[in-house]
Amino acid sequence: MFIKKIVFILTLFSAVTINAQELAILKYNGGGDWYSNPTALPNLIRYCNTNLNTKLKERVQTVEVGSSLIFQYPMLHMTGHGNVVFSNEEAANLRTYLLSGGFLHIDDNYGMKPYLEKELVKVFPNLKLEELGVNHPIFNQKFKFIDGLPKIHEHDGKRPQAFGITYENRLVLLFTYESDLGDGWEDAIVHNDPEEVREKALKMGANIIYYVFKN
Repeated sequence: MFIKKIVFILTLFSAVTINAQELAILKYNGGGDWYSNPTALPNLIRYCNTNLNTKLKERVQTVEVGSSLIFQYPMLHMTGHGNVVFSNEEAANLRTYLLSGGFLHIDDNYGMKPYLEKELVKVFPNLKLEELGVNHPIFNQKFKFIDGLPKIHEHDGKRPQAFGITYENRLVLLFTYESDLGDGWEDAIVHNDPEEVREKALKMGANIIYYVFKN
């Protein structure tokens, strides 16, 4: 773990030095469509570069849960509709990444939650997902969300919820549920969402990125 942590820190230092960083999509096993919403993250990056003056590369890579390549990225994004499976080795690799300074945002595209919760126990046997209150800093970054996580798409009529795993007072994992932020980040033609709905999704996404790089 110590060696991986040093590599991770050096990678982040190098990225900051050249004033440009990359985000990545997390590829997982189990049959879930980890590749859904292909235009989402590139659109969010462009939005952040324009509105937050970030210098994120628009090129989005794909990395596997068990790969050492995850340590090259300060933030990973994971999404999908169905089953998620982590091997014990993958869970250990993801745990090391998160405890070493990395951040994972998981956006439930509908149907992930029961599978994901089971697999996160492998990653953090002693830590649980806890709902974030509306006063959490992630809702009060560049943009203010006084009611918490915005609702982007309706599925089962449930309220949107943001869950997190915190380690040593640092939020290391964010799970957005019944919101579908990623659908709101996609090209407008994909879901035909009203512009104000897409704007809410992009602003919340920008808050996530701002939080990750600020904290």
